[in-house]
Formats: sequence, structure tokens, C-alpha cells
Amino acid sequence: MPKITFIGAGSIIFARNLMGDVLSYPELQGSTLSLMDIDPKRLDRTVVSAEAMLEHNDVEATIEVTTDRRESLEGADYVLNMIHVGGREPFENEIRIPQEYGVNQAVGDTLGPGGIFRMLRTSPVMLDLAHDIEELCSDALLLNYTNPMAMLCWAIDEATDVEVVGLCHSVQHTAEAVSNYAGVPKEKLEYWVAGINHMAWFLEAKCDGASIYPELYQAMDDPNIYGRDNVRFEMLRHFGAFVTESSNHMSEYVPYFRTESEIIEEFIVEEDYDDYFVDWMPTGRYFEHWCSYQQEAAEMDVSEIDPEIERSEEYGSRIIHSMETGRPRRMNINIRNDEGTIANLAEDACVEVPCLVDDRGVNPCTVGDLPPQLAALNRSNIDVQRLAVKAALEHDQDALRQAIKLDPLTAAACTLEEIDDMVTDLLDANADFLPDELLD
Repeated sequence: MPKITFIGAGSIIFARNLMGDVLSYPELQGSTLSLMDIDPKRLDRTVVSAEAMLEHNDVEATIEVTTDRRESLEGADYVLNMIHVGGREPFENEIRIPQEYGVNQAVGDTLGPGGIFRMLRTSPVMLDLAHDIEELCSDALLLNYTNPMAMLCWAIDEATDVEVVGLCHSVQHTAEAVSNYAGVPKEKLEYWVAGINHMAWFLEAKCDGASIYPELYQAMDDPNIYGRDNVRFEMLRHFGAFVTESSNHMSEYVPYFRTESEIIEEFIVEEDYDDYFVDWMPTGRYFEHWCSYQQEAAEMDVSEIDPEIERSEEYGSRIIHSMETGRPRRMNINIRNDEGTIANLAEDACVEVPCLVDDRGVNPCTVGDLPPQLAALNRSNIDVQRLAVKAALEHDQDALRQAIKLDPLTAAACTLEEIDDMVTDLLDANADFLPDELLD
């Protein structure tokens, strides 16, 4: 049976859900689940929840517990990564300092000053993890859930020989949203989605062989539906495709929605399609929600966590199950654009594309060219990611400053001199969380 290592297992709810996903498959019961976190108190709470789940469901598994990453990785077949590096202080700086310069991020974990600085403080730990995998379990597949997804996977691809894939649930959530907006059953929706993480495009969306795009255009004219996802409907109106990230997130990746307070107010989403993204568009709202969630998780009575095994929509367990059993599945996964899976995006980029997964591994499907306007939007983010990866791997401060100067939202809000001042402020504020070589 496989050994599955969970790095960052102190994230109790997410780790518990992923463990439940794995154990929901009879073929994976009996696996070794190695739980690792640097915080022993958080880790102990996850262990209590895991043991309750095994007992309640009468399921067999071997639970290993350690704060030693190398011990957890020894002999692993799969490594699930869900770490957060730095905690509250740098995250708040990455939101509040850009806000002082007029850069109003909704979430700040994927692109923009927030996403780039998160990359800079997270990538050293991720690269250390990858180098340990090279040494201790070189055939293991690294399944990364940590943001900024594309930049971290890109850096690992560039700097190591580790096989890494990035996992997100935005495609699954968007499939549910568009089926709801178009009035078709989700289980009958067939789709073909490609692009980059948080900016992939529903190139096809069909029910019973017919496109549901006419219904989506009609739904856009319904004020109640439009108000639930207004940014994504505007992207559909102007660029011809529905995008995979929520309206609040999507507003950060383009220069159109977050430069004036009146526009931000106009495009606030009070309640998104899955009740998860609630009124996060005002700058800092997601940060406040994240802090509240962390506090609630720390104070949660572990005995009150539902021990029932119920499979979530996350792809991680499905990938492991397919690779262990040979059952073929198609899933949208973040992977290097080798050999031009998306022909009109750079081959070194990390793209989110349909992949066939079975006992031969994760194999991307050929997409061909994206429509030119969609590829252009993706490139506006990819070029920022490339420079951010260069800054992280080479400790190149010029590349860092250029990355943020090319960020669509930042460029729409600031002069070049203001961006330099903002980067300097961020470097000073987060110096304790960044590599010394970058600060020289």
C-alpha cells in the first residue's frame, strides 16, 4: 500500500478532508498516512481527528506523526503539500502596504504584490521540500495545494527534478456555477477548460451535445444572476469565455475593476455561487476572513468535527487512486506546458489543462491554440510569473521590481516610481520572512 505524506497537516480541516478523500476508496484503505507539521499542537489536533475518523468508519490505515519533514518523506509515494509560510504579519503587510499606494487587492495570494511576495517567502521552504524529495523519495509525486500555485510549481520545475502538479478546485466550482446559471444539471455538463491557474477558460461547455453559452449570455441579462458573478460575466461579455476564478479573485488579475473606489463598490459580490466568497472584494476583507478562520480553527473542539468519511471535490485523492489502480480519469491539473500543450503560451509556463491520469501517471491533453484574446490575458499574468520565479531562484531584486511593474493591477494604479517605493517598503516590512540574498 502507498505511503502518502501530508506536509502542513496542522491545517486541521483541509488535512482531515484530504485524508477522508483518500480513505473513501476501498483500494486505498490500509495506506500509510504520514502527518507532518512544524507546530506540534496543531498537528496533535489533526491526529485526534484522523483517529476518530478511522474508528467511526471502521477503516484501517497506519497513521505516522512527526514534526520532522525528512522523516515524513522517507519512502513516500505521494506528497500532499498544504503549507502556509510566515503567518499573519507578512500577509497583512502584503495587503496593507500596496493599499497605501492605491493597489487594492481582493485576496493577494496569486498575482500582484501580495502574490509575488508570498512567492518570495514560500519558495525557499518549497524548494527545500523538493530537494528532500529528490533525496528521500525521488519517485514520489508532489501534489501542491499552496498558492501562488503557478509560480511555486514553475520554480520547482525549474530548479529540481521533482515531478510536481498543482491542484485547485476552481474548475469544479465553476462547473457548478455555470450549470446553475444556465439551468442545466451539473452531472450532464461536459466541458473543456484550459489556461492558467485562476485564469482558465471554459472553451467548451455543453449539455446533451449543445453549447450552454447561449443560456449564459441570457443569464447575464438577469440582474439577480449577474450580481452574483458580475466580473466573470463582464469578462464573458468582452472576451467571449467564462473564466474559472470567482469574480472577487478575477478582479485582481486584470486592470479593469479595482482602480477606483466607485468601481470597486459597483463590482462587490455580496454572495458568490457557493457561499464561500462572501463580500471579499473590498481590500483586506479576505485577510480579515483568513485571520478569523485561523482563530476559529485553533479554538475548535476537535471532538465536534464530523468523523464521517465523505469524498470532497478535491482532485488529490482521485489522482492517487487512478495512479494506484489504473482507473482512467480526466482532470484539470496545473502542469508545465512542455511541448506546447497550449500552443500559443510559453513552454516553460505552468498551465492548467485537462490531463489524463492512470497508472502511467499524469499526462496532459493537447489543447492547441487558445483564442488570441484569451491567450493575451493569460500572457499578461505569465510574464509576471516568469520574472517572479527569476527573482525567487536568483535572488534578483531587479526581476522582482520588474515583475510588479508589469502586474496588470499595479500598473493601472501606480507610476513606476511609486512601484519602486512600494517594493522597497514591502522588502523592509517583510525582511524577516525573505532570503537575505534578496535584500542585499
